[in-house]
Parts: sequence; C-alpha cells; structure tokens
Amino acid sequence: MKKMMALLFLFLVFTLAACSGEKAEDKEKQETIKIGAIPDQNAADLNRSMEDFAKDLGEKTGLTVEYIPSVDYSALVTAFERGDIQLAWFGGLTGVQARHRVPEAEAIAQRPVDKEFKSVFIAQKDLEINSLKDLKGLSFTFGSESSTSGHLMPRYFMVESGINPDKDLDGSPNYSGSHDKTYKLVESGAFQTGALNISVWEAAVKDGKVDESKVKVFYSTPEYYDYNWTVNDIEDQTKEKLKKAILSMTVEDNEIMELFQTDKFIETKNENYKAIEKVARELQIIK
Repeated sequence: MKKMMALLFLFLVFTLAACSGEKAEDKEKQETIKIGAIPDQNAADLNRSMEDFAKDLGEKTGLTVEYIPSVDYSALVTAFERGDIQLAWFGGLTGVQARHRVPEAEAIAQRPVDKEFKSVFIAQKDLEINSLKDLKGLSFTFGSESSTSGHLMPRYFMVESGINPDKDLDGSPNYSGSHDKTYKLVESGAFQTGALNISVWEAAVKDGKVDESKVKVFYSTPEYYDYNWTVNDIEDQTKEKLKKAILSMTVEDNEIMELFQTDKFIETKNENYKAIEKVARELQIIK
C-alpha cells in the first residue's frame, strides 16, 4: 500500500511539473512577437535595420521580438494571415490585403509622410517627356506588383490620364520587385521610364545612389495614404504595448529610424486606407 501511495505521489509530481512546463512554454510563445516588413528595398539593408528595430521594440515593451524576413510582398501578407507574423510594416495595398484577410487586424501607426505620400515617375534623362500622356509607346517598369507606391497608385494615375499600361506602352510593363531596382533599371537603359516610392527616390538622390545625369523625375502624383504598422489579432494589452513603444520612437533612435526616413511615428487607423481599397477594387487587384 505504501509503495502504491509513493508511486501515486510521484505520478502527481511529474504530472504537475509537465503541466507547469507546458504553461511556461505557452507563456513564452505568447510573449514572443514576430514582426515582418515588405521587402521594398535592398534586402541586406532592410534586414539589418529591422533586426535593430526588433531589438529596440523588445527593450521598450519587455517582450521577445523577432524579425522574420519575407521573400516578397505576398509572402508577408500570407504569413500575417496564418498568424506567423504578429506585427508588420505594410504598404497601403498590402495592409489593406492583410486586414481584408484578418478583419480583426488594426493599422496602428504610420509616419507623418504617409498621410500625404506620393509616387514619382522617372525617365531617361534625354527623353522629351513632361506628362503621363507622354508615356505612350515607351518601355516602362513598375516596382512590385503588390506595391502601393510602385504599382497600384502609379497605374491608377496612368489610367486617369488616359494611358492603359497593358496596351499603350512599348510592350507589357515590367515589375522590378523593389523601388531601388526600378531606378537602376531606368538608369541602366533597360527601361525608358518607371515609377517608384518618392521616399526611396529622395534617399537615393541624397546618398548619391542614383546617377541624375542619366535619370530624371518628370511627374509626381497627388497625395495618398500609404505605409503603416498593422498589428494582428492579439491580446489588447500586448497590442497597446507595441503601439505605445512604436509611437515613442524618435529621431534619437538614429540608426533605427533611418530606414523609415522619418523622425517619429504617429497614430493611424483602418479607415484611413479606404481610398486605397477603393482604387484596388476599381483596378480589380482586390475582388
């Protein structure tokens, strides 16, 4: 009898220990936040900066924050939908796509410039081109097919000006995959014209990464809402921690904020991107 009682006691001890271990493991999983970002520029620079951002976010929140690179825009949206990513830096279109798939997700922060973002159209320096109508018959490259500033809005403004990108250009439009590749393709002469994110263009000019003797801006679009931090369907307390930490970041977080080309983040909300959703539906990019 005593032997049976001892065995029962040991069984209970091991069971409680196992349950405790599972709870600790579950807690650890809950406190690990995986973040991602659309790969809209040089992958090495993006990964290095986002890893620094994850470290700073972790220090500010007390959470374990891990950056998970994405191979392309759609991969990030899919990972977000699966719940593999809890916080993502999306463009306007990818943010709309992600929140369409996860209705409980929320856009929580953006840069001040994202309230009034623009795309720029560029061309080879020696081309006589002054308006979007002048794109007719020329070769052209967008950025990523899922990019707001590198495809969606440029396509929209081209259509508004009477240019059908699929019929009126010299061949079908190209998709470079990222903004930095777009200006390099035009600079090299591979394509006569293209469109990209104004922030990436201005940073490239400032840093001497683009040869302005070979490529020029000939048109800047009207303003629209664009990039944003969107948080997945997670606990409200964790969501508030992340939001508060992001909004507290300033230009003093120098190396981290350099990637985002801003001195701070401001609050935003899902409703701000209704116009992007409308354009995406008009162009049948979202159905």
